[in-house]
Amino acid sequence: MKPEAIDIRIATHGSSEYEQEVEVRRRILRRPLGLDFSEEELAAEHAETHIVAVADGRVVGCAVMVHKEGGVAKMRQVAVEPELQGQGLGRRMVEFIEDWARGQGFALIELNARETAVPFYLRLGYEIVGEPFDEVTIPHRRMEKATPVGQ
Repeated sequence: MKPEAIDIRIATHGSSEYEQEVEVRRRILRRPLGLDFSEEELAAEHAETHIVAVADGRVVGCAVMVHKEGGVAKMRQVAVEPELQGQGLGRRMVEFIEDWARGQGFALIELNARETAVPFYLRLGYEIVGEPFDEVTIPHRRMEKATPVGQ
C-alpha cells in the first residue's frame, strides 16, 4: 500500500473511525507499556481533534490534537501501523496537522516525543525544548514548531 494513496482526515469523536483510532493507539502505544485508556480519558477526548489516516476503510495512522491557550496546539498519541512506518505516512500526517493548525489559527505546535521519535520530528523542523523527562515510564523530549498563519 502506497502512503500517498492513504486518505488523511479528521474523525469525529465517538465515530467508527474514532473507535478504530483508539484501537490503533491502544495496540501500538499503550499495550507495549502495560497501559490502557480509562473510560474517563476517552470521554475527555471529545474536546480534542482526531486526525486519522485511512486505507481501504481501515485506520492505519492517527494523532490527537489538544487545543490549548495562547494559540498553541499539542500533538499527542501519534501512531502509524508498523508495516507502514518509514514510508512517508508519518510525514504526510504531520504536514496535514500543520496545515490544519494554521487554518485553525494556532501559531505553535508542541509535543512530547518519545526519545526514539525525536530524529523524525527534528527532520520535520521541530526543535527540542528543555531537558529530557520520563512520561508513561519512557524517556521523552518536549518539542515545538512555529506554524505561522499565512505561511
